[in-house]
Parts: sequence; structure tokens; C-alpha cells
Amino acid sequence: MSTGLYRFAQATVFATLCLIFLGGMVTSKNAGLAVPDWPLSYGSINPPGWLHIENVRLEHGHRLFAEFVGLLITILAILVWKYETRPWVRWLGVAAFVGVCFQGVLGGLRVTQLSITLAMAHGCMAQLFLCLVITLAAALSPRRDWEYFGRRLSLIRSLAWALVGILYCQLILGAVMRHMHAGLAIPDFPFAFGKLIPTLDTPAIRIHFAHRVGALVVTCTVLSLAVAILVNARKEPMLVRPIVVLVSLLVLQIALGAHVIWLARAPIPTTLHVLNGAILLGAALVIALRAARLKPHGFHLNGFARPELISEVSV
Repeated sequence: MSTGLYRFAQATVFATLCLIFLGGMVTSKNAGLAVPDWPLSYGSINPPGWLHIENVRLEHGHRLFAEFVGLLITILAILVWKYETRPWVRWLGVAAFVGVCFQGVLGGLRVTQLSITLAMAHGCMAQLFLCLVITLAAALSPRRDWEYFGRRLSLIRSLAWALVGILYCQLILGAVMRHMHAGLAIPDFPFAFGKLIPTLDTPAIRIHFAHRVGALVVTCTVLSLAVAILVNARKEPMLVRPIVVLVSLLVLQIALGAHVIWLARAPIPTTLHVLNGAILLGAALVIALRAARLKPHGFHLNGFARPELISEVSV
């Protein structure tokens, strides 16, 4: 596989993260309807003076950068179809192209239909699209399968995929909370109205507290995965390095979440909290994909192991 194509896919992942940050800023600044029409902006491709009005600059800039990401995905899908020999990877490129088109239409409908539900769906779809692009980049990596010399590989795989699912559910809760304007429904942290469990008497408080409980579940799952990797695969740098990054990202995410409360949803820490959540999801997906590519030591490509190694490998 061409290293150049892999690097291009990595650049596309980075551009997608930048787009998520810009989209987060649009929501944090309540600029989602600053440009009331779509696909044009005030009836033109580039409305006059759009750089001089903050909310219009944010929304229209978000649209322009989304078009740039769409161009990157289109080029990537064409190159993958032309040069990749594995059918499933070629169709993954097609899926990425369809995904970016769908995401663009979803964002446009959110504006034209004045729909908060579509706004939430647009935010959740952004995370799915990121996962799709990361998976495509991983598939284009010039490295193939690695031999695994640790133990309990199935446990690591199960925890990694569970973490991906839990993180995505947590990001959905976060999107719902943001669009319900419930980010300060509980105004203190680490307690909630001075208690561990507040009175859940409004929808805003319920969704906010559910997001905090979700953060606790994410923390426990990340730590469980970290222990599983360090105990069973401490000599596997392809797993140890990303789990160290993942734990660091988790600490940063908790700190950013706290500052969202303490700084009354200031736009920058709020948006960084959204971005870091997306990076957390991506890092967990990388670990899950790498664990899936590991082949237990002693297992041949036809799926059979040497008998003397069966007792040494837990899968």
C-alpha cells in the first residue's frame, strides 16, 4: 500500500477533527442559524462582508471548511478505488464519500427546517463520520498483521470495542445536552447542587446528570482497558502507546468538563471539550482496530496453531 495514500488519509482525519472543532464553535456561539439559507449563504457563494460579523463568519467559515473536507474525501475515495486491491477497503472509501455528502445535506436541512433534532443528528453523525475516516486510514496503513506475544487478547478486544460504543453513547448524551442548553443545568462540580445525586426534577437536570454518570462509566472502562493492556500486553507498543495517550486524553477531558462548569460554558473550553471527546473516541477506535489486527503468536494464516502453543495463548 502506498505510504503517500496513507499519509493523505491521515491528513483527512486531521481535517475532519478541525471541522468538528469549527462545528463545536458554531454551537457554542449559537451561530447555527446565523446564515438562514442553504446551500447558498444569503443567496450567494460568498456573502459580502461575512468576515466582519462573528456569527456569520463562524457559520459560513464552517460551511467552507466542510466543502474542503468533502473535496479531500472525494479525492481519497477516488484514489482508494483506483489503487486499492481489497474490495472492502474500496467500498469503505465509497462509504466515506456517501457519508460526507449525507452529513452536508443533514447540516443544510438543520438550517432550512429550523430543527434542533436535526442539529443533534448532525453532531452525532460527525462522530460516526470521524470513525469511518479513521477506519479507512487504518486500513490503508502499510503495516499488516502483527504477532501478539501477550495473554488474554480476547479480553482486550472486547473492552476496546465496548469502550468505543460507550464513548459514542456518551457523545450522543453530550450533543443532546448542548442542544437542550442544559450544560449549566447543574451549576457546580464535582458535586451536583452540593450533593452526589441531585433531585432529578427537570429534563435538563436529568440529561446533564446522565452525562456525568456516563463520564464515570467511560472512566471505569478506560481504566479497565488500561489495566488489561498493561497486565497482559505490556510488551506490545502498538497497544501500550495508544492506551497511555487515551488515559491522558481522559484526564484532559475531565479537566475540560470541569472548566465548562466553572467558566459558565465559555466557548473555547466548551468546544475543546467537544473536540477532545472526538479524539477520545478516535483513540479508542485505533486501539480496537489494532487489537483486531493482532495475530496470536504461533497461529498460522490458515487459522491453525501449533499444538504446543494452544495452552499458552488465550483468545
